[in-house]
Amino acid sequence: MTSSEEPGGPPLARTTLDRAAHRRKDEDWLAAAWDRGRVVVVDLAKGGRALVTDRPDGGSALVLVPPSEAPEGERWFLGVGPDGTPFWAVEAPLTAGDGTASMDLRSVGHLLDARDTGLLTTAVALGNWHRSHRFSPRTGEPTVAVEAGWARVDPDGGLMWPRTDPAMIILVHDGVPGPGGRCLLGHNAAWPPRADGSRRFSCLAGFVEAGESAEAAVAREVHEEVGVRLSEIRYEGSQSWPYPGSLMLGFHGIADPAQPLVLDPEEIDEAHWFTREEVAKMIAGEGPLGLPMNSSIAFYLIERWLHEDRETFSG
Repeated sequence: MTSSEEPGGPPLARTTLDRAAHRRKDEDWLAAAWDRGRVVVVDLAKGGRALVTDRPDGGSALVLVPPSEAPEGERWFLGVGPDGTPFWAVEAPLTAGDGTASMDLRSVGHLLDARDTGLLTTAVALGNWHRSHRFSPRTGEPTVAVEAGWARVDPDGGLMWPRTDPAMIILVHDGVPGPGGRCLLGHNAAWPPRADGSRRFSCLAGFVEAGESAEAAVAREVHEEVGVRLSEIRYEGSQSWPYPGSLMLGFHGIADPAQPLVLDPEEIDEAHWFTREEVAKMIAGEGPLGLPMNSSIAFYLIERWLHEDRETFSG
């Protein structure tokens, strides 16, 4: 997508997958579905990688293998495609061959079509949960996968299901249309320098705390990280970010740029207001400043704002 194109939705929210949850305890159906299905092999030890190939249109496609070629291991049922094909995931190391590359979701998610995006996002999210729940947090006993990979059980029969951690992310802007409109981007103090020497700026983000609404978390995090108070908040969409198990809730918010920036140095070591013109140059790769990866919801929120032409949310 170029800066002149209107973004559709969060890139990792795209899917054509029917999760077919009603099939997860049907052992006879699952056995037949494995035999006629297709399998994505994921290497979770290296960041949730899978093998991909190039598509003629410049995108990428997952390499899916028949069950006879899948490695041994736990089988996680991902769901059923529009044509009725069952899809599965298995964890194993990868070896790239001619015409294939081992890529992680962060690098390739926006280049996959909706079917493959849904498959890989689900496989990585589910796989990361399995890796962190091999022992019961209640008893310390080993657990095994059940319900086609959508639960784990300990020897006492205690069941666990995949959990997702809600996190908010917001692009703060001034509500002004046109090239002079400005947004507030920050550089996280924990980010290492980029190999090309550029410095990355992104939206403000943080986890929703216990007993807190997403909207309250937005207001709290913005004030804690940069000292700014918001006058309006609007929800824009969500996507999974399985590193290891977050659901990113995306927002736009309006604030007055005249407010002084007061940074929390443990979180944000630099923050600035950027005009639409400056952000467009960053997307084009002009200059020493960069933006988040294209597969992130942060990039989606920035691109969406770049095409905004309204002074207020309700205008």
